[in-house]
Amino acid sequence: MRIMCLDIGTKTIGIAVSDELGITAQPLKTLSRKTEEGDIDALKRLISELNVTEVVVGLPKKTDGSLGQAAVLVLEFAEKLKSAIPQPIHTWDERFSTVAVTRTLLAGDASRAKRKKVVNHLAAAYILQGFLDSR
Repeated sequence: MRIMCLDIGTKTIGIAVSDELGITAQPLKTLSRKTEEGDIDALKRLISELNVTEVVVGLPKKTDGSLGQAAVLVLEFAEKLKSAIPQPIHTWDERFSTVAVTRTLLAGDASRAKRKKVVNHLAAAYILQGFLDSR
């Protein structure tokens, strides 16, 4: 069992995967978004190459728990991905994941350029670990 997590933004998609036992999350990469069709094709290839059995999509809820415009866009993309792959797709509350990762990177004295390069796939790993821990 390998689970993939996506932290979907307007410019990038952070990607993380679990180990084969579904216990720990590892950051994988950040995909620069081009077209929706191209993004889905790239994700389909990764899902196939890594033998992913489930996909988790971080859902950016507002602080009050409601769904804003960003969450609506993520849900629309998740629906399109769902129709392109056989694996089940779950959503998971990603509130504060990027903030938590950024704080950790700042505490580690990571430069702005380094933070920008890694924050999305580290956030995906943070989201995925929360999902795995809840099981």
